[in-house]
Amino acid sequence: MSSITITGSNFESEVLKSDIPVLIDFWAPWCGPCKMVGPVIDQIAAENTGKLKVGKINVDDEGALAEQHGITSIPTLVIYKDGKVAAQKSGAAPKNDIETFFKSYL
Repeated sequence: MSSITITGSNFESEVLKSDIPVLIDFWAPWCGPCKMVGPVIDQIAAENTGKLKVGKINVDDEGALAEQHGITSIPTLVIYKDGKVAAQKSGAAPKNDIETFFKSYL
């Protein structure tokens, strides 16, 4: 499974009501570090099918959603578990750091 696009209209059903943890990547197409992290996020989505849902929120398209979640810099990764924010991490990071960030929530 690849990452899914999260929008204001599907945020509740895909993230808040998910029965498995959700990793969200807040990003923008013009953001250099986001472009570096993007393929890693897609790879993590494919490797964790059924254990972790992975979504991406384009902050240019979903500014209200980013603002609602207090996103002030990108890329920002957020883990949601049981409908609540469990952890948040800003900045580009290598794959092993991202995996360490979410593994304890699986």
